[in-house]
Amino acid sequence: MILNRGVTIEQNGQSVLFDYSAAFYPMGLNPEQLFYFNRDDVDKVVFKGYSDEEEERFAEIYQRWLDENATTIKKGVTK
Repeated sequence: MILNRGVTIEQNGQSVLFDYSAAFYPMGLNPEQLFYFNRDDVDKVVFKGYSDEEEERFAEIYQRWLDENATTIKKGVTK
């Protein structure tokens, strides 16, 4: 289950950005079992939850921000 978008964590001593953080469903948030990954790591979306105009607007603004800051943001690497 997706918990967050645009998550910044420390990886190998550097602050890096992951597109998503997730947890097992239905257990939910467990700090010992958080997963971080990027869009490129997703092969298939099994279920897309509720989305409205605000969500679509956020997605546009967030993507624009990513594009404008692509050279200054270090992306995290999945293991």
